[in-house]
Amino acid sequence: MRPIFKLKFLLLITLLFSLSACTSTCSKSSSDDEGTGAVKAPDISSNAKEVLDMTNTVNEPKILAAYFSCTGNTRSAAQQIAGALKADIHEIKPEEPYTSADLNWRDNSSRSSMENSDPSSRPAISENIKDIGQYDIIFLGYPIWWGQSPRIILTFLESYDFSGKTIIPFCTSGSSGVGTSDTNLHKHCSDNTKWISGSRLNSNSSHSAITAWIIGLELGITLEP
Repeated sequence: MRPIFKLKFLLLITLLFSLSACTSTCSKSSSDDEGTGAVKAPDISSNAKEVLDMTNTVNEPKILAAYFSCTGNTRSAAQQIAGALKADIHEIKPEEPYTSADLNWRDNSSRSSMENSDPSSRPAISENIKDIGQYDIIFLGYPIWWGQSPRIILTFLESYDFSGKTIIPFCTSGSSGVGTSDTNLHKHCSDNTKWISGSRLNSNSSHSAITAWIIGLELGITLEP
């Protein structure tokens, strides 16, 4: 049973016991109101009210959709995810924006080619997330470059402590799948980061397709209709 559902279930059981105890006690002490023959309705105990309030205010996980996108395809997928989950969204922006020439994968001397051929490359990011600690689940999006994620995604993963958090990678590409980019990224997180296998999404995926994918992850979170 998922933790949030388990908590709600336990709270509901407690509420039922509280209501049962209240009903039993009040039924013994109920009397006619001013001799009119009308029996007063029993009040819900303060404990039952507290349990009811707790049941209604159980917080769902705080979610972030973080993404890197040069052509807009990954941005579109991230926006779909954020919309379906009422999640915050954050663009991973390079300190030095990429030009069309930088993205020329046919040119071995282009910026992107040089970065991806260098395992130690860590392109600088221009904006940091002020409070990464508030998030429980992070969807991490990126395009596929030469079968892998761009090196700037490693910069992002190495910039924060994701201990105790869940990361769900997703990629966009013209034809390639997520491949080994998923497992290679996982190596750059702490051992107690929960990592869910990544998936390839289309930039033009329908809302129903995105929600179906998220439901399949079994995260126990509420989706926007």
